[in-house]
Amino acid sequence: MNILNLIRWKNLGMIALMQYLIKYALLVPFGVEITLNGFGFTLLTTATLCIAAAGYIINDIYDVETDLVNKPDKVIVGKTVSEKTAYTLFIVFNVIGVLVGFYLSHLVGRSGFFALFVIISGLLYIYASYLKRLLLVGNIVVSILVAMSLLLVGLFELLPAVTAQNQETQLTFFKIIFDYAVFAFLLNLLREMIKDIEDIDGDYKSGMNTLPIALGRDRASKITFVFAIVPLLIVVHYVITYMYSQLYVVIYFLALVIAPLIFLIIKLYMAKTKKDFTFLSALVKLIMLFGMLSLILYKFVLLDS
Repeated sequence: MNILNLIRWKNLGMIALMQYLIKYALLVPFGVEITLNGFGFTLLTTATLCIAAAGYIINDIYDVETDLVNKPDKVIVGKTVSEKTAYTLFIVFNVIGVLVGFYLSHLVGRSGFFALFVIISGLLYIYASYLKRLLLVGNIVVSILVAMSLLLVGLFELLPAVTAQNQETQLTFFKIIFDYAVFAFLLNLLREMIKDIEDIDGDYKSGMNTLPIALGRDRASKITFVFAIVPLLIVVHYVITYMYSQLYVVIYFLALVIAPLIFLIIKLYMAKTKKDFTFLSALVKLIMLFGMLSLILYKFVLLDS
């Protein structure tokens, strides 16, 4: 169980769920030309999860000093799992992820796609060891990598199957995936900003240069509050533009995405304590989950449009 917590099994489960929703709730029901069979898609998910798990491990290794201040009860490396074991697991997961990515890239006839897995793996290491100490840079990089976990499905499923006849259809579905990747990027960036405020004490001790350390907790909270309005406006625009004629879809977004976002913004404006920001961080993850689950509704949106 300690190793499962080390690799953030709940987060990995959410990544896998997002990828499977894109394939089986969005692409398969419409008979879109796709590249991967069940085995191939399992390889894609395996490569993604292994590299993500390695990223979580190396992040924990570099964050021991910070976590001892911010969340001493949840520190794993050096307590329940030795640093040597953690490094070994980091290497093993990375090697498996990159090798599976190499095989999969050749399987779909796009050997150049292999570079994506190497780049993502490298960026996760650089993020943990250096980038996260830079003002907003680390937050943006890790949020891009979260978005990439969605885009990988579009790249491996849709692009190799593009022909002159289906080009427009493939592009339409890739755009939908891209829109959800943008949603994931914005929500994850918001959560990273909230976590920086939550973890200011440990980050300061470790020499980080996060937004609340550079500008102060109050100013960082105000900036985060303003930024939280951006995904709200984008989701509202998306619903008005594409979902307006589907009553049940609109109700879903209003109840499970838009209303929680408004609630989050209000609570963010009022938040003062570490406990407040811990709650808001968890709420962002929940909103992201409901946002991704909305992919199930596209069968109704696209068939009736």
